[in-house]
Amino acid sequence: MSELQKNLKFKFTWRSYQEKFLNRFENHIKDNHLHIVAPPGSGKTILGLEMLIRVNKPTLILSPTLTIRNQWKDRLETFFLANNAFDNYTLDIKKPSLLTFSTYQSLHALDKSLIESEKSLLDYITKHNIQTLVLDEAHHLKNAWWKSLFSLKQIEHMTVISLTATPPYDSTAQELNKYFELCGPLDDEIAVPDLIANGDLCPHQDFVHFSQPDEAQIKYIVAYREQIIAFNNALVANADFQKLITELPIYTQSEQSLEDIYENPEFFSSILIFLNACGRKTDKKKLKFLGFDVNNVQFPNLTYEWLEVLLQELLVEQRESLEAYEALLFDIEKQLSRIGVYNKKRVNFIGDEQLYRNLANSPSKLKSISEIVSFEKGRLGQELKAVILTDFIRKEYLDFNGDDTTELKKLGVVSIFQYLRTTGVSKENIGVLSGSLVIIPKGSLHHFKKEVSSSNFKALTLESDDEFVVINSFGSVKNTIVASITKLFQKGILKILVGTKSLLGEGWDAPAINTLILASYIGSFVSSNQMRGRAIRIDEKIPNKTGNIWHLACLDPTVIGGGKDLEKLHKRFEAFSGVSLSKTTYIENGIERLQIPTDFNPNINLEALNAKMFEAASQRKVLKNRWFDAIEKGSVLIREVKIPYLDKLPFKEAKRLRWGSASKYLFLEVVVGAGLFFPEFLIKHLGTLFTKGVVQFIYIFLAGIFVGFAPKTYKAIKLYLLFGNTYKKTKRIGNALLDIVNRTDRLHTPIKEVSVETEQQLNGTFVCYLKGATNAESTLFVNLLAEILAPVENPRYLLVYKHWIKRHWGLRNYYVVPTQFGKRKEDAQLFHQCWKKHVDSSKLLYTRSLKGRKELLKARLSHIMYQFKEVSKKAITWK
Repeated sequence: MSELQKNLKFKFTWRSYQEKFLNRFENHIKDNHLHIVAPPGSGKTILGLEMLIRVNKPTLILSPTLTIRNQWKDRLETFFLANNAFDNYTLDIKKPSLLTFSTYQSLHALDKSLIESEKSLLDYITKHNIQTLVLDEAHHLKNAWWKSLFSLKQIEHMTVISLTATPPYDSTAQELNKYFELCGPLDDEIAVPDLIANGDLCPHQDFVHFSQPDEAQIKYIVAYREQIIAFNNALVANADFQKLITELPIYTQSEQSLEDIYENPEFFSSILIFLNACGRKTDKKKLKFLGFDVNNVQFPNLTYEWLEVLLQELLVEQRESLEAYEALLFDIEKQLSRIGVYNKKRVNFIGDEQLYRNLANSPSKLKSISEIVSFEKGRLGQELKAVILTDFIRKEYLDFNGDDTTELKKLGVVSIFQYLRTTGVSKENIGVLSGSLVIIPKGSLHHFKKEVSSSNFKALTLESDDEFVVINSFGSVKNTIVASITKLFQKGILKILVGTKSLLGEGWDAPAINTLILASYIGSFVSSNQMRGRAIRIDEKIPNKTGNIWHLACLDPTVIGGGKDLEKLHKRFEAFSGVSLSKTTYIENGIERLQIPTDFNPNINLEALNAKMFEAASQRKVLKNRWFDAIEKGSVLIREVKIPYLDKLPFKEAKRLRWGSASKYLFLEVVVGAGLFFPEFLIKHLGTLFTKGVVQFIYIFLAGIFVGFAPKTYKAIKLYLLFGNTYKKTKRIGNALLDIVNRTDRLHTPIKEVSVETEQQLNGTFVCYLKGATNAESTLFVNLLAEILAPVENPRYLLVYKHWIKRHWGLRNYYVVPTQFGKRKEDAQLFHQCWKKHVDSSKLLYTRSLKGRKELLKARLSHIMYQFKEVSKKAITWK
């Protein structure tokens, strides 16, 4: 028995879900890699320590911050050490021990210092015999830090254990790929429902409070949109710009520019779409270069997206080669810059970052916060423990002393505090806690002095309100100040805290929180979940604690769908699972579980929508029952692909007319119709029967039936293909994937225990998932299926169908071979075999040849031209 296993023993009893995970640990770690998702409250750090003890090798534990690094050390001493018998651990990476707790930044600094002394990090780690690497929250790291981490993975037999509360799915594709390349695929996940069932997280619910921009913001947005429309109209009418377009080599010499067209088909398409919008006829030969039937092409409208493609290429990418038109391009650049569409060499018509930052930090959210606090205070009374987290402090509003809250034009800690203070929502027990600013009511000062020596701080009266004091600390007592304010909050002396997410969003612990308002705009999946983690922890002093988590959305009335702020909120909700607000309870990630409208328009009644949210938020007493009702319906989180029903025809009607009922209907109509048709036909063509014989008579009879009933046949078949085929075909694609995954040894669960399942909901949306597989296998399956169903991008291999009728009816003629099976020809061919076996016949095409590029171009543009409706998304559901 080694020193680790001899001296370090977990002192307590493992929770049921922790024990389940640890029972699977040996199987997970066989390949020297383990990647686990453990949400806040699941004991992630304690599990990490138990794992490194079981691996039983010298270990380097890396954390994103000093606070989290220190938590690892504290958890070791609290939960594993007995009688100080073990001291072979350190916080100093320059003097490694059996267990070394450090940070990513410290590792990078060490790497730099070693390089300067002509040594390598690889040699250093090998010299100190470090054989296990624990990566805690290894995402959103600085680029330079990745290099140090990847160098450690090169060490032979290095065991890598990765832990995260939230995988960084909101990152760029490049960063996400780096993350999974470093940490490996997800092997296991501790589910929030398990934690709630075990009493380790409190029942909680997310809500959204909606607002609209104030009048000044609306005027700004409308003026912005109007300027863009005016610019676009002027550009379409600009003869000089049309001349520039028609003199581009890619247009005048298209046949000689095929390489450029296939390299950047969007640009060539944007040229043709722009000229079509100008009313110019397009040379049909040019359409052939894009792979389209020249007699049946519907040009897309000149949308902002197409105009962005066109102008980005001309103003930035090809600017140097267009010197003859520099005066014209410079004038266009000036116009776009003046509007706010062109910034940092990027054209963006949908809205510059400043526009959406204004919306996200809209003063209208101050009113939302006030209404939420007022509502929660009315419901909870003296039990209220509310925290409001935002991005900026906004000290410029410290001297705000008037009652005109319209002067508070930016969202921030101070503006929120001043709004709540002056509107009288809760003046006597509100405080501010941030790294550089602390404000408490004067009436709480004597409580504060019991926690912090008067020699360590000075209390200055707040200029705008003498009932509050600003705490100025001396020396290095910041942590003491934070801890003391937290104690006042825990005791209920302070009932509302306004702070920055940077200070309170991570590592800060106040279990008494029962109301959390996320007024944060700058936030990743990771930080959103960390902030939510503050409110969903249990409080031993309050056994029946529940947590309400409020999100804010300011709608843009000038765009369909509600705008960027709502779009960001949709993405935020993908990071966590929760119980639905519907009558039928279920647990799922995503904002759909809140039953909010899918179509936001200027006429939507936000007051009614917010009232509905408040009504749901008032039902804290039944929240626990709703969670447990939903928990009983499942046992594990399932990763699935969800394909929404998007057709205008209501699903019930479409379902009724699908192949079964449509074919019966058609059969009856043909039989009855033929019964009525035959006597009349016989009388008209009796002469033919006698003069030209039976065969000719039958030909004429069948032709008559075809002419009379072909439209009905067409309708029935089309309905089947549109509404019946996609659901069934997706399952067949799933079976093809399961087959290839099994045949390439990516499936470790016995194939007999695994099955592809599809389920259709009442609204027509259906899901597809792998039943009986491990977390890693399910994740792989979902990623592969989502890649196949997504719009075609740039795969090495395509599966091609030559069915014009499919294209005419809006069905796909192209599917991609997933990247994992497209790297080698042999794998692509094996995938094609599985596809033909389970799905249908097709042709495998290599897209890196000239012929393949043409076909790839057609595939990419088909999604735009024919608007295929197989839009899928990944989901996580408790089943």
